[in-house]
Amino acid sequence: MKNQEATQVAVVGGGPRGTSVVERLIARHRALGDAAPDIVVHLIEPHEPGPGHIWRTDQSRLFLMNTPSLYPTVVPVGSVAGSIAAGPVAVSFDEWRVRATEGLVPGLGDADVEECTRLTSRDFPSRALYGRYLTWVFGQVVRQAGPGVSVMHHRKEAVGIGPAGDDAGADTGADTGHDAGDSSRGAAEADGTNRSGAAAGAARRWRIILDDGSQLEVDDVVLAVGHLAATLTPEQEKLQDAAARYGLQYWAPAVPADVAWHRLPAGKTVLIRGLGLNFFDAMIQLTEGRGGRFSQRDDGRLDYEASGREPRLVAASRRGVPYRAKAELDSYIPRSVTLRFCTPDRVLAFRRSGVQPGFDHDIWPLLHRDVLWAYYSTLCRTEERALQSCDAFLEELDGALALEGSGWEAAAGAVVARRVPEALRLDVEALAHPFAGRRFEDGEEFSAAVLAYLDADAAGSARGEDDPLKMAIGAMNAGRSVIKQAVADGGISATSWDAELRGWFEPLVEGLASGPPPVRIAQLAALVRAGIVRFVGPNPSFGFDPDEGLFRATSPWVHGDSFSGRYLVEAMMPANRVSTSLSPLMRSLLATGTVRPRTSMAEDGVPVTSAGLDVTAPPYRAVDRTGKEQESLFVIGLQLASVQWGTAIAAEAGAPLEAGGRTLLDADAIAGAILTRAAAA
Repeated sequence: MKNQEATQVAVVGGGPRGTSVVERLIARHRALGDAAPDIVVHLIEPHEPGPGHIWRTDQSRLFLMNTPSLYPTVVPVGSVAGSIAAGPVAVSFDEWRVRATEGLVPGLGDADVEECTRLTSRDFPSRALYGRYLTWVFGQVVRQAGPGVSVMHHRKEAVGIGPAGDDAGADTGADTGHDAGDSSRGAAEADGTNRSGAAAGAARRWRIILDDGSQLEVDDVVLAVGHLAATLTPEQEKLQDAAARYGLQYWAPAVPADVAWHRLPAGKTVLIRGLGLNFFDAMIQLTEGRGGRFSQRDDGRLDYEASGREPRLVAASRRGVPYRAKAELDSYIPRSVTLRFCTPDRVLAFRRSGVQPGFDHDIWPLLHRDVLWAYYSTLCRTEERALQSCDAFLEELDGALALEGSGWEAAAGAVVARRVPEALRLDVEALAHPFAGRRFEDGEEFSAAVLAYLDADAAGSARGEDDPLKMAIGAMNAGRSVIKQAVADGGISATSWDAELRGWFEPLVEGLASGPPPVRIAQLAALVRAGIVRFVGPNPSFGFDPDEGLFRATSPWVHGDSFSGRYLVEAMMPANRVSTSLSPLMRSLLATGTVRPRTSMAEDGVPVTSAGLDVTAPPYRAVDRTGKEQESLFVIGLQLASVQWGTAIAAEAGAPLEAGGRTLLDADAIAGAILTRAAAA
């Protein structure tokens, strides 16, 4: 049937953010009761709705999440969800996992059930299993949609969005190719007709062009497009060009599940740039994924038995070492960590008073205090014999940290210098460059240093709450959620955002608090011992050697060794920057001026283009080329990098919506704006 009265809403992107928007539309619609307008929700997603592209259920189970089971959710759960309309499904991933082990989730395969049974709340699930959860949530949400709501999945890609013309009443839904089985009860065909009774001067309607040439006409659009392909940097283009000219292979940044890892030949040297999360995906696919086996030694470390089908991996990053592993905990934030200084009350006080703080001057000193306290209080609890008079030391340190003004840091440093042996002192900012200023005679010496670093990191993760450094990192991770609130929507100056928050703090906290599961660091150490993995060194240079006709990687800090090979892999995601996106949709939106990147002015008067789109205050309507607000075009997720920090981080189960659940709050605000306008039309 055709619904001539319903508001037509398009959600472009059916991954976690798009799923949250659909869930919030249905939840808010239910809350309105008899006053709710009829709506048809068009979910435009070429992959399975729920997991979308990144969380596809057919990817290798060797790809793990970097958060434990207890962390993620795609819908509001727990007591904090009471501040917004109750949803049709309030189940976090961990709750779903438990249901699956009890046989309460029909349709799962044996491998899914086995993984759910094997996992605990503190373990790290596969991305494929999280995709199963997302599929289940989407299906449950759609099935429980109330009367007056229809959800239609169009298994297509949107390639263009623009204002509908005078022919907006034409039937554009005849050939949309949606899956009949994906519609909720009472679902109507999307016929693209105008809503009756639309008020004069209402927001424009939109025509969406799909990749098969078909069109949809809708009243509201939500951009939830997630990760997009991006152009290469000039340096990357040179490497790609060299590969084409000399018969080499250059593998550009990509989603790990999209990469044909089997094409890298056994026994050959593969240069890998990047030691973040994508590196571990490459590492495990090229070793355990090829039949190699890890086994545990008596000392708790791992050994690796090669299959003979592995390439020789040579890896490098600016720091020279990989991200640190997560600690083994039964909670996301360590139970022993309590923020005393970087609290929401203190950090958000700047915004309440109308002051725009600087990150370095106002926010970092608060978090720095908490990090130091977490470290030294844990050190006293676990290494009391290595310190003298722990109670007195902590009392003095507490007094120094409580000092107002800039003198606190010198006072705390003096206390530490008197009481703590030099080898046990913490220099937080130095953690970003563990080998800074240190030179190595050759690659063997550097690899030995990295191996010691990896073994120590794995041991620290195993100690969990009893490891001082991991507790310091836990405090930093806790503070990250508070900082996300403080800096959002112009909370700090553009200069502070670029030079301080993004300039030095983001690389620091990412390398410390966004690392892989502990097992991955232990496995990497085993691969180093087995001679499968080598490291180039800090501040590496990747280039092309015309004499050899090969890629070459060197480090200025490691003498006597360089590495060359025919294969170079960029172990990183495509850049999240709208201005360099290769997405047909994003390029079209930018070319027509429907959206624009946010631009700010640096202190020297030079304009700086943000990674994200220019948007209004929440509920984040897009701003067009002329600076005009697009009333019915909304943005959520990664493309909010201009106004939010840490947009790639998933919603945390049970966390306050304004902090760890911010993406759910954004989805709720967008849903509220759409339904309010629809009801008034």
